[in-house]
Amino acid sequence: MRYYFDLHDGDQVILDDEGLECGTIEQVQEEAALSLADMARDAALTRGRRGTGRPMSIRVRDRNGPVLKAQFVFDVDLTMS
Repeated sequence: MRYYFDLHDGDQVILDDEGLECGTIEQVQEEAALSLADMARDAALTRGRRGTGRPMSIRVRDRNGPVLKAQFVFDVDLTMS
């Protein structure tokens, strides 16, 4: 089955028009987790010490609608020293 992995970063949404063939829901979860890890790495590199406090998520859908959502918040609190 083809699944679509839409990226949500605060108010920005990037819809997946191509999708990815996955045989099991476990493969879908793994792909969502890997994509989320990439988003976290990119946020750490580009936003550095500031963080954002905004949720970032991968929302997965198939031809019938939503399947799952994986989410995290990248935030840095420098007052904890």
